[in-house]
Amino acid sequence: MMEDKKNPAGKEPVEKGPAGKAPMGQRPEIGKDTVKRLLSYVKRYKKLLVAVFFGIAVSALAGVLGSLFLGKLIDDYITPLIVAKDPDYGPLKKAIVIMACIYLTGALGAYMYNRLMVVVAQGVLKTIRDEMFAHMQKLPIRFFDTHTHGDIMSYYTNDIDALRQAIAQSIPQMINSLFTIVAVLLSMIYISIWLSLFVLVIVFVMLRITGMIAGKSGKYFFLQQKSIADVNGYIEEMINGQKVIKVFNHEEKAKEDFNKKNEELFSNASRANKYANILMPIMNNLGYFLYVLIAIVGGAMAINEVTNLSLTGLGVLTLGSIASFLQLSRSFIQPIGQISQQINMIVMALAGANRIFGLLDEKPEDDDGYVNLVNAKEVDGKIVPTDERTGLWAWKHPHSADNTVTYTRLTGEVVLNDVDFGYNENKIVLHNITIHAAPGTKVAFVGATGAGKTTITNLINRFYDIADGKIRYDGININKIKKADLRHSLGIVLQDTNLFTGTVMDNIRYGRLDATDEECIKAAKLANAHGFIKLLPDGYNTMISGNGGELSQGQRQLLSIARAAVADPPVMILDEATSSIDTRTEAIVAKGMDALMKGRTVFVIAHRLSTVKNSDVIMVLENGHIIERGNHEELIAKKGQYYKLYTGAFELE
Repeated sequence: MMEDKKNPAGKEPVEKGPAGKAPMGQRPEIGKDTVKRLLSYVKRYKKLLVAVFFGIAVSALAGVLGSLFLGKLIDDYITPLIVAKDPDYGPLKKAIVIMACIYLTGALGAYMYNRLMVVVAQGVLKTIRDEMFAHMQKLPIRFFDTHTHGDIMSYYTNDIDALRQAIAQSIPQMINSLFTIVAVLLSMIYISIWLSLFVLVIVFVMLRITGMIAGKSGKYFFLQQKSIADVNGYIEEMINGQKVIKVFNHEEKAKEDFNKKNEELFSNASRANKYANILMPIMNNLGYFLYVLIAIVGGAMAINEVTNLSLTGLGVLTLGSIASFLQLSRSFIQPIGQISQQINMIVMALAGANRIFGLLDEKPEDDDGYVNLVNAKEVDGKIVPTDERTGLWAWKHPHSADNTVTYTRLTGEVVLNDVDFGYNENKIVLHNITIHAAPGTKVAFVGATGAGKTTITNLINRFYDIADGKIRYDGININKIKKADLRHSLGIVLQDTNLFTGTVMDNIRYGRLDATDEECIKAAKLANAHGFIKLLPDGYNTMISGNGGELSQGQRQLLSIARAAVADPPVMILDEATSSIDTRTEAIVAKGMDALMKGRTVFVIAHRLSTVKNSDVIMVLENGHIIERGNHEELIAKKGQYYKLYTGAFELE
């Protein structure tokens, strides 16, 4: 616990992967657990699966009955007509109609199971996507800081698509093939046991050959999925940084790096598919070879009147029996080839499933907090909870000892006491940070890039947990406060703005979903965004897309400030909030920002020192240490690092 001094409980070990990245939970091998876990999703559609199996059985049996009926058609209907002087084609027509009905029934069965499997597949994929996205919301910021967005997106695209193909196509086709193999084998034994044994010997040899080929491609399908994710991640980075690439003429280097990743994908994909793509041609040719052998052996048995052993007894092979057996042999070889082909698709799907389950197995963000944030009001000098929004907040403390609940007014006092922190447990980046932010005070952090300014605010948010020391919020250790409630009490305006697809009003309301239009407009006016919003084509109903690419950087920042304003939090964190706004606009926004910060505890990070002059206390950081603290006048009088930074800023101006 963070209550204890020098307790490393706040440290989270970082898994190391290629190029220093965490391995995304990817497992090197695909085990039985992956298959069982995937089947657990499919089993949720038991009723549909029963209908699917019925359709598969009907389709397989129809194919077998059609082949058996072919022998009867030749022996009982066609052969007699050949020698008859006055042939009657009526029975033959009826037999052809029966045969057509058999195949039509099989076609309907195939249509039914394929249609139902689409429903099952899409249902399974929807469930998996829902679970992935829901789990992703629970993952710590550390996860997203250490993995490319393109790699994460690959889970929702390539890996999910591989699962779709397997569930909707490969698995039902394999089941259909297994049904067909069993039914056809029994039918072949029914016609001729000797020829069936001959076929089984040849098929055994074929399976040994195809098994060796298929076994070589399995491991490369996993590498193929990983390479696709790497390529997607790189493309996503290049798209986001296209302006930088062009400014620095980095096109050739970008192409060179992409070619390396693409070459790796080509290598893994070609190895995976090289063996997979030759399976069907090999199986087809071996099937033709077997077809010829059966015709020769069967014909020789018929000509020499070799006694045929079948389930119906002893006899001689007829022309119809040989024709049926030849047809059945094709029906026997084809599904074996299909299984060999589909196995590779299933291996690729399992590789995708393995990656997906690796993501789902990523450890979610820990939250042992039990103190909640509630709306409150004061009645007879006591703080009591209320459902209405009063502007007064309180911390709800449940006491397990006597099952009582107490309420503490949220004042916004934040204290960091001797805090140490490192993103990696082997490298501490903050050392002995001690800060006392009294309610309603403005605390500023200044210093060079990498000094640790943003890291401190990340700790207050509990985006990361400290390695040592204490952080208290209104006297409460923040690890006792539920993270969602802690963050709900904090408003943040970041240097990098993030706008979402939707209207301007939607983006402002993102700060508080129950805010009315009037409250959103009031927040926009407070942030001085109302003026430019009214000039947009549809005002507050103007659609924003692509992170607000149609707006200027300053306008996007103003919207993010308005978004924080509508949340009306008791504590504000402004991380370079005005860095993207020109000095003229900054002066206009300053009044709105002052109004936004009034009565709140505010943490400000700024390189532009003119924005922090009126701070109650200024912390100067260097290499993770606070080297100076005081207000503007005190620090100027010391003529230390802050003085150098401040006077240097003036020289630059």
